[in-house]
Amino acid sequence: MLTDSQYIFESIKEGCLTLSDDEFVIDRLVKYFGNGRIRWHVEFRGHRVELTTGQLKKQPTFRRKILEQAGVLPPQRAGTDYRRWALDLRKNAIELPWRDRPVDVGFAIDRLTSHGDERWTVEYQGKAIKFTTTKLRRQVSFRKRMLARAKVLPPQLDPAAYRKWMDWLIQNATDPQPGDVLMTEKSWLDDLPELAGWQK
Repeated sequence: MLTDSQYIFESIKEGCLTLSDDEFVIDRLVKYFGNGRIRWHVEFRGHRVELTTGQLKKQPTFRRKILEQAGVLPPQRAGTDYRRWALDLRKNAIELPWRDRPVDVGFAIDRLTSHGDERWTVEYQGKAIKFTTTKLRRQVSFRKRMLARAKVLPPQLDPAAYRKWMDWLIQNATDPQPGDVLMTEKSWLDDLPELAGWQK
C-alpha cells in the first residue's frame, strides 16, 4: 500500500491539479466533540472531508485526503508554516456536538446573492429563498423560512457559531449573475409582507 507521500507523488506524475496558496481556501472547519472523541470536517468546494486530529496535523495525510475526496491537491507548505496554518485553522473551527450523524450533515447552501438594500437570496438545491438582512441574521427566522420554502431544517447552531457562519456567508455573497432571473423591486416587495411575518 502506498504511503501518503508516495500516493501524492504518483498523483502529481499523473497530472493532478495542484492548487496555489491563493486558490486553496477552506470554506469552513467544523469540530465535532463528544463520545470521548474529536472529529474534524473540512468543507471545501462542496466536499466534506472527515479527519482525525492526527490526520489534520500531518501535512501528507491532509493533502492526500483532500486529493482523494475533492480531486485537487493542496499546496505544499514548509513544516513550520503548515503547523502554524493547521493550528490557526483549528482555533477558528465551528464547534458542534457529535450525534450519530453530524447535525448539519448534507446541509450546505449553494449560494447567497446580494440584491442591495438589505435584500438577499439563498439558493438551496434549485430553490431561491428571499431574505431581508434581519431575517437572515436571526437563526430562528432563517431556520423557519428554510423549512417553509425548501422543506429543510438547517442545524441549530450555538448563537456565536451561527453569527460567525452568517458573517462568512455575507462576506462571500455574490452579485446577481447575467443568467439569473432578474429580481425586480416589485417581485421583492410582493414577498415582503411574508418576510416581515405579516399574514396575507
